[in-house]
Amino acid sequence: MSVRGREVGSVTAELAIGLVAVATVLVTLLAVAAATVTQVRCADAARSAARAAALGEDDASVRAVAGRVAGRGATVTVTRADGWATVTVTAPLVAQGPFTGLRATGTATGRTEP
Repeated sequence: MSVRGREVGSVTAELAIGLVAVATVLVTLLAVAAATVTQVRCADAARSAARAAALGEDDASVRAVAGRVAGRGATVTVTRADGWATVTVTAPLVAQGPFTGLRATGTATGRTEP
């Protein structure tokens, strides 16, 4: 058998392995992008909610503001002490895959108005 006859199909195998590698990199990039978006949303939600808390809104209104910005699945904690309001927003990063259970957190603090 010639050398050329033994190499038939090797390109197909290499292509299959290459496509798996490309797909893995793509999925990882998409997961990182989704995590970044979730982190930014948590930080924005905490900032908006801390502003509302600083202006004297009650805790239910503060949670509503944070929930509207952060989206579904976010948990909001409001703490008030010594004239300061701290809001912490936590949300799941991705709903499926190997990253299930990871969470993003954003925290903001604002001085309450007298």
